[in-house]
Amino acid sequence: MAPQRDWYTTDYYKTLGVSDKATDKELRRAYRKLAKEFHPDSNPGSEERFKAISAAYDVLGDPEKRKEYDEVRRLGPLGNLGGFGGPSSGGSGGTFNFRIDDLSDIFGGLFGRGRGGPAGRGTTPTGPRRGRDLEAELHLSFQEAVEGVVTTVNVQSGARCSTCNGSGSRPGTAPVVCPRCGGLGVLNDNQGMFSLSSPCPECQGRGTKIVDPCPACNGTGLEQRQRQVKVRIPAGVEDRQRIRVKGRGEPGTNGGPAGDLFVIVEVAPHPLFGRKGRNLTITVPITYPEATLGSAITVPSLTGPVTLKIPPGTRQGRTFRVKGRGVTTGSSTGDLLVSVDVVVPTHLSDEERKAVEALAKTMDGSPRQHLGV
Repeated sequence: MAPQRDWYTTDYYKTLGVSDKATDKELRRAYRKLAKEFHPDSNPGSEERFKAISAAYDVLGDPEKRKEYDEVRRLGPLGNLGGFGGPSSGGSGGTFNFRIDDLSDIFGGLFGRGRGGPAGRGTTPTGPRRGRDLEAELHLSFQEAVEGVVTTVNVQSGARCSTCNGSGSRPGTAPVVCPRCGGLGVLNDNQGMFSLSSPCPECQGRGTKIVDPCPACNGTGLEQRQRQVKVRIPAGVEDRQRIRVKGRGEPGTNGGPAGDLFVIVEVAPHPLFGRKGRNLTITVPITYPEATLGSAITVPSLTGPVTLKIPPGTRQGRTFRVKGRGVTTGSSTGDLLVSVDVVVPTHLSDEERKAVEALAKTMDGSPRQHLGV
């Protein structure tokens, strides 16, 4: 994709509080922590910070976008100027091999203003803007997470205000041209041969000002509405996994695309099974005779009972692997890991006690001889 204007001016690594050498896991951990801290639902007034955090992770969380962003940062806005500051192809050095018009194109595209001066023939900051990304939590049972599910999540997000039809102005009124920038949305700063532009602080780059805000949306043009979004959760999803639903975030403005919806999955624990990646885990009690003499026992799995052979002399805590009885993700299926818990009886009948005492008399030596005590 083409570099965005913000890539030149915003340090996304600083926004997430990580170094530019951060791993994908470190980026994901930093994003989740900040998104939870500055989510508008739990921290009113933090919408802009949350939007900045989401925008940063939208780039750095995508390997291809991150690669392009790092290259843009390395080159800088002048990085693609052929021969800037170097010798021309026909001279012996010291002459510039570029045109002033080239710089006008570069800086015009960077700061939202094309060539043609204040007459407004270039692009203005009032063009299409992408909607902000949203987050929602989804609670699933252990079984639903393993098998996958199609369900809905409730999302509260901005939608076009029904009172002012998205204009932000009270019905019967209209926005006025910003008196400071004359409707351009940018202010020019002449620096000799260069003319740099920055967004107008009075209208925030929109080019217009709302004099009489709409009472329903306070001039934002958006009102908060509750809506349901259908999501498809893949089989094998893990607790706290982040599912991206493209285009189901907040609507864009001025014809811009909608943001994305990120669904954070909360998986309830299972009464019997645990999970390690694609593998399921379970602890099964066995008797002392079963551990000593060996036995075939029946253990549960998510797809039905399986028979497990316990060899003679099995020790406490030993783990056995049952192939293909774990979680399926994509084309791979994990295993069922069965750990045995040798049960030592605490209350013996007279007959049981006599049997144990008889066994003890037949056993040679002590298992603690190597301790020297």
